[in-house]
Amino acid sequence: MSEENRLGDYLRARRELVTPADMGLPVHGIRRVPGLRREEVALLAGISSDYYLRLEQGRDRNPSAQVLDALARVLLLDDTAAAYLHQLAAPRPRARRRPSRRPAVPPATAQLLQSVGLPAFVTDRTLDVIAVNPLASALVPSVRVGENRLRSFFLDPAERDLHADWSHTAAQCVAVFRRRLGSDVDDPRVVRLVGELSLASAEFRKLWARHDVRPVVDKPIRMNHPQVGELSLTLSKLDVDGPDGLMLAAYHAAPGSEDAERLALLASLTTQQARRATEPARHGVSGGAGRRPGRADGRPGRAEIRLDGPRPTA
Repeated sequence: MSEENRLGDYLRARRELVTPADMGLPVHGIRRVPGLRREEVALLAGISSDYYLRLEQGRDRNPSAQVLDALARVLLLDDTAAAYLHQLAAPRPRARRRPSRRPAVPPATAQLLQSVGLPAFVTDRTLDVIAVNPLASALVPSVRVGENRLRSFFLDPAERDLHADWSHTAAQCVAVFRRRLGSDVDDPRVVRLVGELSLASAEFRKLWARHDVRPVVDKPIRMNHPQVGELSLTLSKLDVDGPDGLMLAAYHAAPGSEDAERLALLASLTTQQARRATEPARHGVSGGAGRRPGRADGRPGRAEIRLDGPRPTA
């Protein structure tokens, strides 16, 4: 989306997605453009063709609310997309300098993350992961601090294999991301991320060009997990209070369901692996520095008394 003409870019993208048949218009001959022509949009919206052309070209950036509502009706926008259209046409506040530091997770949110008992993580407004609990990483290995969820989703083959409905979920991710950004897409980190993904992923480039917007709602996620098999989970997202645009995301299953049992199994496996990783070696010597097996009180047992050392002197 060009920084200078966000409204025009959005109108053009949405116009190309509406067919004449959607609006009950007859089709004669070969059409050279996808979707509706500018003249058809203008006619259906009750405005002049020249005025609509000025809107798309960015030569007029102050349409009335009535014009925007008429265009939303013609372009078949739902309530979320219509609100986004009005947002693009509204005067933009003076841009503020964004801090380059990674935002801090509030202590209460960090505590919730570790005690919630569900796979959960926190992202910033660009979907960089800034906090995660072990169960979330066990469920989705690419969910790690410092990784970006969009980058992982579109560029990591393992992430694609994990999701049974990858294409549908990908479209939802991009639409929710654009909705959260609103008209504020000039953050340098957003520009770099969108540019990188547009070059590296044809799927992302196509979805980004559609200008779809979706509200943040709980959504079902189907996975093929290598340890516990098929899972159908709900991904819920909650805004974290504060100015940094943080969001807490958590996967959960219907209570008593087979998915809940498999998620509980994954939690048990994750706990066991963590315990083994931190448990000190109880048998053998590693590099000559390990503790030899002995009695429960830590003192050497009878079989452990060394006979090759120097004898004590009287």
